[in-house]
This record gives sequence, C-alpha cells and structure tokens, in this order.
Amino acid sequence: MRPVCAACYNRVRASKFQSFSDHFNQTMTWSFRFLDDIAVADIAFEAQGNTVEELFSGATRALIETLADPGTIGAVWQREIHRSESDLSALLFDWLSDIVYWKDAEGVVFHDAPLTVTSEAGHWTLNARLIGAPVNRAAQELRNDVKGVTKHLYEVNQEAERWQARVVLDV
Repeated sequence: MRPVCAACYNRVRASKFQSFSDHFNQTMTWSFRFLDDIAVADIAFEAQGNTVEELFSGATRALIETLADPGTIGAVWQREIHRSESDLSALLFDWLSDIVYWKDAEGVVFHDAPLTVTSEAGHWTLNARLIGAPVNRAAQELRNDVKGVTKHLYEVNQEAERWQARVVLDV
C-alpha cells in the first residue's frame, strides 16, 4: 500500500502512521486507507476486512479518525446502537450516518465504537456502542466537521474472501 498523501495529512493527520500497512499491523483489528484521488473537495477512504465485522470496524475507525484524534477524546459519553437490514451495504451506510448524526445531535466526538455484526437468514444485525465526549476545542484535536456520508462512489463488496468498502464523506 502507498503512504497517505500530504493533503490527507493536513486534513486528518492520518500520516501519523507511516503507511496503511504499518497502521494495520499495529492494530490488527481494522484496516483503512484514505483515498486522495477519489474526491477533491470531500474525504474518501477504503476499508477492508477478512470478516464483515472487521470491515465495519475499519470503516468506523476511518470516520472517527476523520472527525478527531481519538487519543485526545475521553470516554464520558456512550450510546448503544442497534440496527438491522437485509442489505449489508445499507447497514454500513446507515451505521456511518448514525455516527455523523450523533456527532451533530449531541455535539460529541468519538474515542471508540466497539461493534458486532451478525447474519441470520439473510438479515444483518449491528450492535455497537459509541464512546466519546462532548466537543472541547481546548482539550481535543478536532480535524474535520463531516456533514454526511454520500452515495457518490459508495460500494461494499467481497472479493476473494475479503470484504471491501469505499466511502466518500461530505465535509
């Protein structure tokens, strides 16, 4: 994988990690990379995982990292989220949109979002817990005010036993 570009560094400081691969090897629970050549005025990323749960975790982490540095966010606010869909792509889109909604509705940014994704009889279920804190500009490193998740170039697919998603965020 290629290193994160300088433009993305200035927007989300993603290049704290030397490259996408180094970042994945440090965490081993999720993977994503920012795509600087997809959307000029927006932020795009691609998430991957060996399982659907890893895919969702990677996409979630990419959105959280886009909003703020999770290391500067406390864990004083929590919200349980339960969603169910027959379409996996719609479930991921709705989940990411939920994160943006709670950021705006409650004025919070996020530290973590542990989740599980299960499938039964062709129906997908997400159970997650958003963990964060109210926005505090003096104590937190805020990055981008994401307005929404877009359908532009949005896709979720499985290739060779690996799940992938491409997401464009409106900032």
